[in-house]
Amino acid sequence: MFLTDDNKKTFKAIILLNEMVNGTHKFQTVANDDDSVLEPLFIELMSKGYVQTQGINYQITPKGQEVFDTFMKRYTEYLKVYDIFSFVDLEKGEFAFARYFDFDSDEAWADFTNDERFDDLRIAVAMFKKIDPAEIVFMSFINENRFDAASNGWQMDLVSDNEWASIEDICKTAIKPEEVGEDAMVDMISQGSELMIKLLEEEIKQEQNTGNNNGDIVEEETVEYYEPYYDPYYVSPIWLVPLFLW
Repeated sequence: MFLTDDNKKTFKAIILLNEMVNGTHKFQTVANDDDSVLEPLFIELMSKGYVQTQGINYQITPKGQEVFDTFMKRYTEYLKVYDIFSFVDLEKGEFAFARYFDFDSDEAWADFTNDERFDDLRIAVAMFKKIDPAEIVFMSFINENRFDAASNGWQMDLVSDNEWASIEDICKTAIKPEEVGEDAMVDMISQGSELMIKLLEEEIKQEQNTGNNNGDIVEEETVEYYEPYYDPYYVSPIWLVPLFLW
């Protein structure tokens, strides 16, 4: 089993904290609408000090904000470091992201990556690095906006089993490190990390060129933070701490 009850609780809490930090929805302490199904989770979050009440509304506490900030650091790393392994041609040892900047639209990129020769190695890489694969899938769901707090009935979707069953199924059916082999995993992760650094450098270059052309002041960025990932076994410390203490 990849998805534990604590996993589910953590992921649900992250969605709520995100809405409290970045969204417009106000969660009231006396909920009599769709929010009522979220009340047990809010009560537990409040008992642990992650949220508090202000008037009739729940609000995030500094402790909750710290958890959310840590998660967002992980999410940023997921997008930069791990998403690159989502489309890999294992036979040729090629990464779809090597051609990322060749496409002018999301549609053209989607057409290119929608090729059966590409396999998703994100779960395999996460497991190889001893990172919770369920959290990687959860982040991919966030990136796909699968938990849209602007949609009708999203609260019920959050507490129902459907999305969580999907995460469990993806983890179960995904390619595992042992199917690839340790030597091949080391090689693919090394290649992916080198490509990731190159893509970051190109992204920074394009942003700086755009800023300079517009006459904007562009802050000097660096890829040094990601250079430890040249080591295929490296895991950033931000992944090693539990988000919530349930």
